[in-house]
Parts: sequence; C-alpha cells; structure tokens
Amino acid sequence: MNPGLACIVAMAWLLAASAGAHPADSLEERIVAVSEAVTPSVVHISSVVRVNDRRNVVTGSGLIARADGLVLTNQHVVDKAVKVEVTVPGRKRRYPAEIVGTDPQTDLAVLRISSDEPLPAATFGKVDDVRVGQWVLAIGNPYGLDGTVSLGIVSAKGRNLEVPGLLNDFIQTDAMIDRGSSGGPLVDLEGRVIGLNSRGQGRGIGFTIPVDTVLQVMAELENGGVERGWLGTSIQALSRELASYLGVPDATGVIVNGVSEGSPAARAGLRAGDVMTGFGEQDVDAEKDEDLGKFQRQVAATAPGTEVRLQILRDGRFRKVNVTIGTQPKVEPEEEETDLGFHVQEITEGLYRSERLPVREGVFVAFVAPGSPAARANLFIGDVIVDIDGHEIEDLGDLRRAVARAEDQRRVLIRARRGKDLRFLLLDRGAPSSTKSEAKRASDPTAE
Repeated sequence: MNPGLACIVAMAWLLAASAGAHPADSLEERIVAVSEAVTPSVVHISSVVRVNDRRNVVTGSGLIARADGLVLTNQHVVDKAVKVEVTVPGRKRRYPAEIVGTDPQTDLAVLRISSDEPLPAATFGKVDDVRVGQWVLAIGNPYGLDGTVSLGIVSAKGRNLEVPGLLNDFIQTDAMIDRGSSGGPLVDLEGRVIGLNSRGQGRGIGFTIPVDTVLQVMAELENGGVERGWLGTSIQALSRELASYLGVPDATGVIVNGVSEGSPAARAGLRAGDVMTGFGEQDVDAEKDEDLGKFQRQVAATAPGTEVRLQILRDGRFRKVNVTIGTQPKVEPEEEETDLGFHVQEITEGLYRSERLPVREGVFVAFVAPGSPAARANLFIGDVIVDIDGHEIEDLGDLRRAVARAEDQRRVLIRARRGKDLRFLLLDRGAPSSTKSEAKRASDPTAE
C-alpha cells in the first residue's frame, strides 16, 4: 500500500473508532473478511505460448466463475497458448484447462477445468452500482506471488484507452495491478466482483474490464462466439479545428477516412471525407482520438441486420443515410506453422487494411525462421503467398493441403506477392527430416 493510501486508511479507522463503531464493523475487518471470502476463487494460470518458433511460459491470474469449473482470465494470458494449466488455492494438483473461447476486443478468455468436487465460485455485482471513490480490492498473483490483495478506490469509470482493437470502457483504479495480476478480480467491500483486471499503467493506475461486459462475453463465448455489428469504415476524430475549417464549428462527430470494399458502409454510399454526426437516435461525439471508442462500441453493440439511420455531413450539407449493419469480420487472424521455416496468417479485413496488402487472396507471411529453407530462399515477412508448386493459394486451407502434398519433396516452388511484384522462390529443405526434428526438440524444451 502506498504511504498516502495508508494515511487515508488510518484516518478512516480513527473516524470509525471515534464514532463508537464496533471493531467487527471496521474497515480493516471488512477488508480481511472480503479477502478471505474471495481469494479461494482466484486461481493461478500458466500458459505455454507459441512465439514464432519458440515456446515461452506466461503466467497470470484467473477467476472461478462457476462451481462446475468455468474460469475467466484475460485473452492476452492465453494468447497463442498450446498448453494451459490452472492451480486452485488449497489444492496441490494443476488442472489442465480447455480454452472455451477468447475475445481479443475485450481481452477476455473463458477456460474450463474438470474437478471431482465443486469449486469455490465468485459472486458478481453490477457496473451500475459502482461509484467513483468507493473502496475496492484487487486480488491476483503479481510476479507469481499467489493470493496478493491490494486496496484502493475506483478512480474513474468509462475510460477509453487508445489501444488498437480494444472496445472496453474500463474502470480505472489505484489498487495495484502488476504483472501477473491480469485476469484477477476487482471486488467491492461486499465481496462482489465488479470487474476483471486487465492492465496496469504505472504505479496507481490500473484498468479493469467492467463486470457487465465480462458476463455478457462469457455467455457468448460459451454459446460459440461473440457476434458484433460492423459498418466497414475507418474513422478519425472531428477536432474543433477541422469542424471550423469545414464551416460547422459546432458540429460533433467522426470523419470517415476509409470505406471497406463490399461493406455495409460502401453499399450505403458512404465515402471518405463524410462526417458522421448521428447514429440512430444517438449523437456521435469524438473530438479526440480517445473518444473514438464510444462510437466503435455503439456500432459493435448493434445487432447485425439492423437498419440504422446515419446523419452525415457532406460538402457542407447535412443528410440522412440508411445503412444495414453487417456482421463484424474475424478480428484475430488464424495462424499456421509450416515445416519449411515460415508461419503464415489468414488475410482478415483488418490485416488487409493495416498491412496495405496488394491482394486479399493468399496467406500472409508472419514469421521466417533464420537459417530455414524459407530464409535461404529469401521469403520475407510481409510477403503474400499465392501459389505453391502450381497449386493456387487463396486461404489457410489451400496452404495446408499444398504443404501436405509437398511433405516428401526436397524442393518446393513458391510464388509470393511482394508489393506489386510477383516473386518466384525455390525452397530447398536440405537437411533430412530426422535431423530437423532433433534440432527442433533441442531448441524447444516444451515440445512433446
């Protein structure tokens, strides 16, 4: 606890004592009681994750959401995990965990473990009951120190972080959220979970995913996945200076700076330079980049197939445009590792736009192992593979089949797009497969 907070707690204790409060009703006793009640539900998570051609161990925290073995944690704790284990307080064994589902846009993941007896599940509150200034506890395993409890207050609600792809309006707290605390709960002094801790940002500044978001995403992941609305635009904030330049100094909204081909926005006739000032019955207001999250959440929360009336500003005139919201394309690209020394990702809408790719068909080279056949053939990260040995590659399925066909071949010819150029690259396996397998085992102690 930091010195300033310690003084505040001491003052609260003295005020309670001077008011004749019974010790059992004191702040200290309440903190102890809540800690003892909630800590058994906070688990330790260990993940073996794939990072290019290596395997690393990542540790974090989690929360038992149901007695039947459903566990909540952060997506970044189990991202690219090939093996996940959960340790429950008071039990000596490690439970192998199944990843039920993950949602990178809220940084949430749902795991399932199997136990012969019921597990101690947490109790959940509501975000509407959370007040700025109220006492809270953060519980987790910072730096591997299991069952660590930190006291603080709710510093703010509805925080938008400028983290690409995140949709949360976070709860901010000064209860310590350090490395390894990710996935642990933030609880009120009634012992109710009000959020799942996601990230710290310096001393005394931590961010927690609100409990309503946690429970909604958990239910959707259990039912097969999260479905969100999609408009198909890239946007930027409408600053006061831009609004004044456009001749509408009092207007609020977001500027469309790109429209995806074939998207709902494209079908509705939106184009770069339009200013969206209204979405359905709600005004759009984003004067700074950190304000963009509110509009992105409005769109994401709209059910696909819903017709929405947009108010836009174009060429100095306001007009109405009807748009039918689509289903958001996959955000996290699936990845495939090959025995030729390279990894590829499927080309999602986001990857196509962020990498400014020349084509949508093919697979994106995300990693090339030094000294591998791919490296020796000068395959580069960022290349888009469109053909292997005369077999056209449009997606990961095509790639898997082509690599399987070439499994016993020493040399493999790849055609790859690099910018506007088409490259012909001849990969030579060189070493026998047994030698490569032994080298892989030697460099990867977690391989089985």
